[in-house]
Amino acid sequence: MSVLVTGGAGYIGSHVVRLLQERGDEVVVVDDLSNGTAERVGSSPLAQIDLSEEQAEAELTDLMHDEHVTAVIHFAAKKQVGESMERPLWYYRNNVVGMTHLLGAMEASRVQTMVFSSSAGTYGIPDTDLISEKTPCDPINPYGQSKLIGEWMIDNAAEFGLRAVKLRYFNVAGAGWPDLRDTAMMNLVPIVYNRLLAGQTPVIFGNDYPTADGTCVRDYVHVKDLADAHVTALDYADAGDIAENVFNVGTGEGTSVKQIIDAIAQVIGRDLEPEVAPRRPGDPPRLVADASAIARVLDWHTQYDLRDMVVSACPPELYP
Repeated sequence: MSVLVTGGAGYIGSHVVRLLQERGDEVVVVDDLSNGTAERVGSSPLAQIDLSEEQAEAELTDLMHDEHVTAVIHFAAKKQVGESMERPLWYYRNNVVGMTHLLGAMEASRVQTMVFSSSAGTYGIPDTDLISEKTPCDPINPYGQSKLIGEWMIDNAAEFGLRAVKLRYFNVAGAGWPDLRDTAMMNLVPIVYNRLLAGQTPVIFGNDYPTADGTCVRDYVHVKDLADAHVTALDYADAGDIAENVFNVGTGEGTSVKQIIDAIAQVIGRDLEPEVAPRRPGDPPRLVADASAIARVLDWHTQYDLRDMVVSACPPELYP
């Protein structure tokens, strides 16, 4: 299989690239390098393309032809909730227009297998403890809206024979390999570690949510588990017998922001008293996955726990 991974020089994408490389697949990476780094992709060819630019569709089409691409895993997108509230049109241009160009290139190149890295942000604030794939989608911020629009676009691309799987993952943490640690500072765990390295106090955005300790609750999944879910979904889509095409990826357990900070405190061996800041706009109080469908259909299960995530992400300078 020859797999094109968009956003493959980024945090999650580079883990997928490495898993594909280790099992012997040919891998081609597309990344605009706004957050990714070229060193992460190893020996795989890397094309620096911004999917939202006008010429991207033609560039992608040529690349797919030249590299004999047979499947796509699509990560490339802007992903910060707060930023999407401040710059909604920019998010639609990057995430929706980028998807348009990618699907157009796939149609022109007759590439019919795809895994889309979607988001639990598509659900909004559902009135349920566990979110299943049947939970109605009602995103409350432009980031989540752009991901849901991407899903709709994929559904409508069936006209050219597209076989696609959409993965709605919740929160991600950890590192599968030390050189692939999260460096973009967009996710909670590396943000906390980065502040500690700078001699600063961790920050909690809102402690008055309707949760047990007042802080937001999320379903955290290890990045290597998440990468494995994408590879498993790729094989499922490539086989062609797609009975279900959207899956949550998570552990089914909720962990609060305060619990994450407490877990980090245990790993580094010191007490942490976080600063409490106002809520960020667009943050739901609780998002936890019902991950039974991906277990049932793809026989996929997580292998790592919260401590694995926190330990693997810890910079060596902070170990006691």
